[in-house]
Amino acid sequence: MSGPRPLNAERYDMTGDRLALTLCVTKAREGSEEDMDALSRMFHHLKFESTMKSDPTAEQFLEELEKFQETIDDREEPVSCAFVVLMAHGEEGLLKGEDEKMVRLEDLFDVLNNKNCKALRGKPKHRDPGEEMGGEQVAAVMKSKPQTIPTYTDTLHIFSTVEGYLSYRHDEKGSAFIQILTDVFTNNTGPITVLLEEVTRRMAEMEVIQEGKPRKVNPEIQSTLRKALYLQ
Repeated sequence: MSGPRPLNAERYDMTGDRLALTLCVTKAREGSEEDMDALSRMFHHLKFESTMKSDPTAEQFLEELEKFQETIDDREEPVSCAFVVLMAHGEEGLLKGEDEKMVRLEDLFDVLNNKNCKALRGKPKHRDPGEEMGGEQVAAVMKSKPQTIPTYTDTLHIFSTVEGYLSYRHDEKGSAFIQILTDVFTNNTGPITVLLEEVTRRMAEMEVIQEGKPRKVNPEIQSTLRKALYLQ
């Protein structure tokens, strides 16, 4: 009887264009500019064409994502990967715009799913939903096989904390989650799932002091990836 065989994972094709969109509410979120700077450096290093918008209203969150989806679908050259970062205060399942109104994360995620964004069928997508109660969250999304694939396949969502727990941000240094994620993605190679294990390990080892008390936080990762994703 033969023993177990090693699994050779198929890779996503990353030879096409890479596009990134960051939407960040800076109002009452000191340190968020440091996070935007870190993301900008990471996207440049990973060869993403990056667009950044500050202080969107709830309605503009959706409008900017729809513009991004149209840009991807109208692009002449093939797009291999899209990376979306959303940073704001919020509640469970909701993001708060600069105007204090809420937008549903589900509505934002649906803009780039396999049904609504044809150019990204079969392509990796990353999203960073920043619903926070004192910090950020990230989410990523990928897609594969354009013909008979589920609407929400090949997706990777990364949140800065597990559901129901607080995320923390330093007023001067920014979010520990964003700073660690950008450092790991910039300075390491390997499948993105392995890189996220390193992000989780480093987050679990660190201690955040909030109101004089030590706190522990770790990200939550939700994946429906069907291939190995390498950013570099």
